[in-house]
Amino acid sequence: MKTSHPSQRMSVAGILAIAICGCSGDAGTGGSGGTNSSGGATSQPGNGGSVGSGGQPATGGRSAAGGSVTTGGTTAAGGRPGSGGATGVGGVTTSGGTMGTGGQTGAGGAAGSVGRDGGPDVPAGTGGGGAGGAASGGRTGAGGAATGGATTPTTSTVDCSATLPSGGTDHCGQNTQGTAGGLSWSLWSNNVSSSACITTYSTPAFSARWSGNNDFLARIGLEFGNSGKTYDQYGTIAAQFSYKKTGTAGGYSYIGIYGWSTNPCVEWYIIDDSYGTMPFNAYGGTLKGTVSIDGESYKLFSNTTTGSGGSRCTGVSSWGQFWSIRQKARQCGTITISDHFKAWDAAGMKMGNLLEAKILVETGGGTGNIDFPVANVTKSQ
Repeated sequence: MKTSHPSQRMSVAGILAIAICGCSGDAGTGGSGGTNSSGGATSQPGNGGSVGSGGQPATGGRSAAGGSVTTGGTTAAGGRPGSGGATGVGGVTTSGGTMGTGGQTGAGGAAGSVGRDGGPDVPAGTGGGGAGGAASGGRTGAGGAATGGATTPTTSTVDCSATLPSGGTDHCGQNTQGTAGGLSWSLWSNNVSSSACITTYSTPAFSARWSGNNDFLARIGLEFGNSGKTYDQYGTIAAQFSYKKTGTAGGYSYIGIYGWSTNPCVEWYIIDDSYGTMPFNAYGGTLKGTVSIDGESYKLFSNTTTGSGGSRCTGVSSWGQFWSIRQKARQCGTITISDHFKAWDAAGMKMGNLLEAKILVETGGGTGNIDFPVANVTKSQ
């Protein structure tokens, strides 16, 4: 979603602060906090989506709060807007490690919370960052049961030379979501007439393409719904990924892991890469520390944001944004998501009930393509 948020889109996009290897591009120097919006970013669109009642929010964007850029890492180009969230889907069978094996049907969560999910907004970035267009409102996500869990995650070496599976199903539009390969996927763009597509497969993999979108977001992973469970109740949550990117991503971009939690309401990012400069600082975020996870240093940022697009937390107009930004980009590996949650907790960045954890690509413009022949998110409980 957006508002002004940290990172590349905001210097480090609008509000929050953290970035991964992989949320929605290119880093620019942080711009001043943009106005919150859900679809496009203020200078980077916020992720759109008005909070609705009913199931889990559809695509929501996330806004980043303004604030001075913290030190550490190079400032990313423009902020990035949030993307729409996907409606929670019924418990689909997920697979452990690699999809298709030993997956158990996910426990159905309570109706998804209303609102949108998506990348944070960012103010217009200086340097490479371009200002995002105003985000268009996303739609309230329909209630759905949480999708199923997978077997114990594996930390074995990921096949970095893997190729996309054959076949695949194209999904194009402004705001859509579904399930494939035992995982939940969602697509969001704040431009109705622009090109925004995600291709899903029968195994944990996906590709995405965009052109002329002020804010674009595609993601795939685990949807927990309003189960009322905290991250530690799911055991170890991890993602295995490998991808190749081409083209451009406009003023900001994020590639990594994205999600939301409620009570308190938090929109979070783990950034492992971008179409822009790495590393970067979360725009308007406060540096909370540096930790070593999965063999590399990550800087932790925290900020507060607001946005007209709403959040995935019912009745909330202001929420927190947490960021983990890898100090050396990579395009293949394992992200131990639970270790980031623990690091945030130790730094005083408290999360609530976990709603989702998904591999993300978010961009603030340009014309490009990204292929993830490996894109799996698993949990051990």
